[in-house]
Amino acid sequence: MCGIAGLISLNRIRENGSRIKKAIVLQNERGNGLGAGYGVYGIYPGYENLYAIHIMASSEEAINQAAVFIRRWFKVQKQEPIPVWEKAIRDHPYFQRFFVETPEAPALCSGGQNEDGYVLEKMMLMNKEVSGAYAFSSGKDMGVFKGVGTPRDIYDFFMLDHYEGYSWLAHNRFPTNTPGWWGGAHPFNALDWSIVHNGEISSYGINLRYLEAQGYFCHLQTDSEVIAYLFDLLVRRHGLGILEAAAALAPPYWATVERLEDSERQEQLRLLRIIYEPAMLNGPFAVLAAFSGGMFSLTDNTKLRPMTVAAQDGYTYFASELSALYEMQENLQRVVTPRAGEPVVALYSKSAALRGGEGA
Repeated sequence: MCGIAGLISLNRIRENGSRIKKAIVLQNERGNGLGAGYGVYGIYPGYENLYAIHIMASSEEAINQAAVFIRRWFKVQKQEPIPVWEKAIRDHPYFQRFFVETPEAPALCSGGQNEDGYVLEKMMLMNKEVSGAYAFSSGKDMGVFKGVGTPRDIYDFFMLDHYEGYSWLAHNRFPTNTPGWWGGAHPFNALDWSIVHNGEISSYGINLRYLEAQGYFCHLQTDSEVIAYLFDLLVRRHGLGILEAAAALAPPYWATVERLEDSERQEQLRLLRIIYEPAMLNGPFAVLAAFSGGMFSLTDNTKLRPMTVAAQDGYTYFASELSALYEMQENLQRVVTPRAGEPVVALYSKSAALRGGEGA
């Protein structure tokens, strides 16, 4: 039932969130006021080479404990409260952000991991060990802003008119199996990966156990959290391409694979399904994911949750509803309705094109 919207400038032209706000507010009836959020890329010029860690906490003491933890494991270049407008939402957690660097290389190499692996490991450790505090955003030159409220409430609360980015995600939540709380709102983030999700992941149990075996910890009481970690695992750690990762998470049916005439592609899909069976997402879902290289959408193989996509003048737009696309751009050259299970990928570059989908 949730609402999704996204826009990306393939030429990295920054803008504030007014267009994405209109697209997600139009889908207000897809939520129930218990969760909304935004993800923005290209948001911190001047700090783009630092990890931007966003923290929410239940008390000032929890913020202080989180700060002690972060200063123990990172070199902090800047710490400040995340500005909020109290009149939009009066009952809310405490928010703080840190711009950090990792320690010197020898400290990282002792664990056989790179900077990204080090950062994600420490963020999961903090969420596990620091009571009352939660790191909900940890990428470079990007930030997640989310909480309990309507899309308009959250946008106004975090004063997102004052930020500019070249890629925006938005979500309107209708929680079903899990509670509506600040940490459970979307987007979910793992380093540069941010995802918004509409639907239900019925494979959550096996996905969770698979991730735990790979060293990931999930703390947020929602099935959507596993999706962000699965993308991090498959793309960053295992080196799969976006289309390969999509085929692993939402593989075609065996009957579809068997009918393929391309034997090489048939074998690739067969191996992906066998190797990554515990990572396969089951259930009705539509996912919109943003990362440092672009943005893409993915639906389940029966397409039980909607997704529409459009392209215009170097921008690509995504939304649950066609009408939301036109809130972001009135004159659209091309609108596509992706087939079930078909990813649509938009990458940063002048030659980037809308790939996938069926012309509408």
